[in-house]
Amino acid sequence: MAWFKRESSEIQATDEKRVRTEGLWVKCEGCRQIIWKKELEDNLNVCTKCDYHFRIDARTRVLLLLDEDGIETFGENLEAVDPLNFSDTRPYKRRLQEGQQKTGLKDALIAATGKLNGRPVILNVMEFGFIGGSMGAVVGEVITRSIERAHLEQKPIIVVSASSGARMQEGVISLMQMAKISAALARLDSARVPYISVLTDPTTGGVSASYAMLGDLNIAEPGALIGFAGPRVIEQTIRQKLPEGFQTSEFLLQHGMLDAVVHRKDMKSYIARALDFMAPKAA
Repeated sequence: MAWFKRESSEIQATDEKRVRTEGLWVKCEGCRQIIWKKELEDNLNVCTKCDYHFRIDARTRVLLLLDEDGIETFGENLEAVDPLNFSDTRPYKRRLQEGQQKTGLKDALIAATGKLNGRPVILNVMEFGFIGGSMGAVVGEVITRSIERAHLEQKPIIVVSASSGARMQEGVISLMQMAKISAALARLDSARVPYISVLTDPTTGGVSASYAMLGDLNIAEPGALIGFAGPRVIEQTIRQKLPEGFQTSEFLLQHGMLDAVVHRKDMKSYIARALDFMAPKAA
């Protein structure tokens, strides 16, 4: 005798409309609350309940910081090559193709000129969705050209970092970018042209060890992960337990590694005020 007996019956069609909710709600990684996606987007991808800052793509960041009119990008003609014929779980060339298809960018950076509250600036924004925002030869070259252009045109430069560090698939070539960019920034400093570094979640590895921390003003978004190596690697190396909240932007601010932690909605106005102080407009 069967414990359960299914009665066969045809599915009855109804005129009732069904509403698809998949993709309309997001769980906050900060407070674990469920948020309506439209409400989250209207709030600049910041949780309305706990102010957790979600990661955003480079294009969105450019539109948040620059005025709508007159945005021009440059450096899109540069494309990474595979000098080492590198392959790990999959070939580096395939990773590049996947990153380009995923983001619509040639590499992990958008370089643009435009105006920030009416002031001409040069803006570089890293794209974490492209191989973890890693810094290879193309990223290093475009940032260096941007710095040299800022020097030539006497325009302030802003670099928004979101990176896992130097791109290991390019070996020493990616590590060279740290020195190249730092040297260009030294020349920019001698010319007294402002450089503002904005650190977002995450900023790690060779990027945090070079240009991300070399700004005349170093500011970060709340709760951003900032550091060189990951907490687990550090704990295994020094064999000590790290403090609570180690490598967050608030921890670094408290210990003198940052100048300010600024909410996303206030970032544009904060940078504008800083530039007014660092390079007053001509009368």
